[in-house]
Amino acid sequence: MSKAVWSGVITAAAVLMMSSPAFAQPATDSKNVTVSAQVDAKAKLDLGGATTADFPDDDPDTSATLTATAAIAVTVKARTTSSGTVTLTVQAGDDLKSGSDVITIDKLTWTAGGALSAGTMSKSAAVSLGSWTGPGTHNGTQTYKLVNSWNYVTGNYSTTVTYTLTAP
Repeated sequence: MSKAVWSGVITAAAVLMMSSPAFAQPATDSKNVTVSAQVDAKAKLDLGGATTADFPDDDPDTSATLTATAAIAVTVKARTTSSGTVTLTVQAGDDLKSGSDVITIDKLTWTAGGALSAGTMSKSAAVSLGSWTGPGTHNGTQTYKLVNSWNYVTGNYSTTVTYTLTAP
């Protein structure tokens, strides 16, 4: 019986020794996942919360040009192709008017800082305030100026100015 026990032990040991490499082999499995993201063109314009450009009154002999009380902080954000042209324009809806009295809109100009360009306002065509290639963020300031004249009729003059940001 002792021989049968030893035969069983030796057989079991042999089976374990021959099967242990199979247990030591790690099992592997891999799968692929496709990750995709849709990135569309977007454009965002921030005028620093400005809704008005106010000019203080002054003597035309002292100040030939009136400067708006605050500059407008302009931030342009655009997502477009690497060669896409991003443009920012500004256009007046009309001349500056107070009732039937008029200050022609070409008397309104602006200086610019940062990524913006200086210019003269128009009501007949949009005027470029800036142009860039590709995506990104562009910042600048715009300070309105108004020619001061003894020829203006007294009154509170205003018009609406529209900024248009385009990114293809």
